Amino acid sequence: MKICTYLKSTFLGTHKRLGIVHENLVVDTNLVWKKHFELNGYYLPEEKANLHMPSSLSDVLSFYQEGSIDRFKETLVMFENLTKSGIAASELSVTLDSIEFDSPLDKIIMYRDFYAHEKHVKKGFEKRGEPVPEAWYEIPAYYKGGTAGFLGNNTTIPWPSFSQKVDYELELGVVLGRDGFNIKESNALKHIFGYTILNDISARDIQRKEMSIRLGPAKGKDWCSIMGPVIVTQDEFGTSEPDLLMQARINGELWSEGRSSDSHYSWAQMISHMGQDEWIRASEFIGSGTVGTGCGLELDRWIQPGDVIELEIEKIGILKNTVGKPK
Repeated sequence: MKICTYLKSTFLGTHKRLGIVHENLVVDTNLVWKKHFELNGYYLPEEKANLHMPSSLSDVLSFYQEGSIDRFKETLVMFENLTKSGIAASELSVTLDSIEFDSPLDKIIMYRDFYAHEKHVKKGFEKRGEPVPEAWYEIPAYYKGGTAGFLGNNTTIPWPSFSQKVDYELELGVVLGRDGFNIKESNALKHIFGYTILNDISARDIQRKEMSIRLGPAKGKDWCSIMGPVIVTQDEFGTSEPDLLMQARINGELWSEGRSSDSHYSWAQMISHMGQDEWIRASEFIGSGTVGTGCGLELDRWIQPGDVIELEIEKIGILKNTVGKPK
């Protein structure tokens, strides 16, 4: 299944709604449950729907944990049964071409971004005239980033006032759907709800300054990240980790190409490392780190205001954004 958060405009303003992409529709999960309770004679069906299937992916994941995917499957079956019984699909869904996607995970409890692709790592250290540290091969390192700056598909990337050099980063992202503590590698994949596309936007000039004092990245990253357009649930890939083609196009020209399986560390290793003597929680978000060739820094090519960035990962879709003007 493809899970999304979409924007719905009403006379009361724009609202974020949780949905399932189904053919050319986005099924509104909360409305399906509301109609179910209404038809079955329950008092306050809207209130009951808000409890059983809130229009917040973060809330659904936190409440249902490993049962979240089954709850979405149940909702989709309910939608199909309701429409077969004569309920108009327009009461329970919207057409894909009538909405905009927001960042699919509406509340991120914790954001961690790994540094797992050796090709990208080697290029970065080569540019600094340094070898890859031995420690990189010993532990899957990550940084913790800000969560307030996440944007969705078709939004404008804000060019920050403090930077002259902005970059994109092509990454595979994981949304966690189950809490855990001291997680074994053999059980780690059970904590994944699904996969999405991450564009880890970077202010390279300020990032370089931060890293030169052996701290960060912080301001070079935290002001903007992009996720979406949808989350593909873990069950779509069976019991193994996916091997997906990843590409970045700037103004239609292919700049970056790699595979998610090129990572030196598996998702199981990364999640197990995170959970050593520490809680990880449902609705945390993890990035794999930039795939090889997946940013302008590696290529010595730099995005400019007005450029259109399209990050594509097979089986997930295309995350498209336009670079804004400097402030």
